[in-house]
Amino acid sequence: MSRSRIKRIGILTGGGDCPGLNAVIRGVAKAAIRRSGAEMVGILDGFQGLVERRVIPLDWEAVSGILTQGGTILGTNNKADPFRYPVPDGQGKTAVQDVSDAVVKYIREIGLDILVCIGGDGTMTIAHQMSLKGIPIVGVPKTIDNDIAETDITFGFNSAMTTAAEAIDKIHSTAMSHHRVMIVEVMGRYAGWLALESGLAAGGDVILIPEIPFRISQIAAEVRRRSEHGRKFSIIVAAEGARPEGGEMIVRRTVADSPDPVRLGGIGQNVAEGLEEATGLECRVTVLGHLQRGGVPTPFDRVLSTRFGVKAAELCVSGASGVMVALRGREIIAVPLSRVDGKTRTIPPDHKLIEVAREVGTCFGD
Repeated sequence: MSRSRIKRIGILTGGGDCPGLNAVIRGVAKAAIRRSGAEMVGILDGFQGLVERRVIPLDWEAVSGILTQGGTILGTNNKADPFRYPVPDGQGKTAVQDVSDAVVKYIREIGLDILVCIGGDGTMTIAHQMSLKGIPIVGVPKTIDNDIAETDITFGFNSAMTTAAEAIDKIHSTAMSHHRVMIVEVMGRYAGWLALESGLAAGGDVILIPEIPFRISQIAAEVRRRSEHGRKFSIIVAAEGARPEGGEMIVRRTVADSPDPVRLGGIGQNVAEGLEEATGLECRVTVLGHLQRGGVPTPFDRVLSTRFGVKAAELCVSGASGVMVALRGREIIAVPLSRVDGKTRTIPPDHKLIEVAREVGTCFGD
């Protein structure tokens, strides 16, 4: 066992929950304890725990037995940006304040030598901003959307993709029995990875993603073609951020006190209405929603999360800072948070998976 200058390491999970968070917490804590004997501190409910001064000790026993558990034992929050923190104004509303200096003061007060931030693009942006204020940070990329820059894949994505693919598999039988067009709306925000890979895995006939604007006329033509060839049903997998050619993404609602106030949703129903008008065929819509974020992580995500956690511990103990762990090919590396902040990893139009999908007859509505 080696020893280092790092004696106290904080861990938080920010943003939305997803499978694999507990596996990362376990990987970071056990590896850091084993490598350096560091004391581990869990911050409750993401950055909110630093604002409200709520932390717990994380010893070896506290993180044992959580590898396969969904969610996060630390809790999370997607509205707790210290640089834009919602504070009640006394009149039933909230005002946004910058409380980052108080967070920095608290981190130093409780003696954290470094902070591990596990989360998506919003969490990585906050992490980078905190690092610029002098707080040593190591980031771990999490999201079912797979849209974080500088990493080939994020943990949580494989689990969500598996859940979505299994749901589409089940919908196939109803579609075939009733000769219907079935539309499955999946998450993904501004990137189409979840729709593309779950749709490809489950044999979706049409896949709609934000990166390729669609035309209802093209989708209708594909549905008619299938019907004329004896396939009297069609499965359409639509990313929540998919949009028609010349149109905009559909915003279900906005959340004023959230760092990312836009909530997408409704594209499935929009496509269904357009198709029914164009073809006269009956369409049904299934919105998978938060089902995709829940449950136990797949074995792939358990392994990836553990590798990410152990690498994050290694970086902490070695004194690295201002970096995020990432998967490149088969290797886990460290990349500067500055290269992640404010960027979104979308699907290149010439991506191999799009080419593969087209080769097996998948329509993208273009």
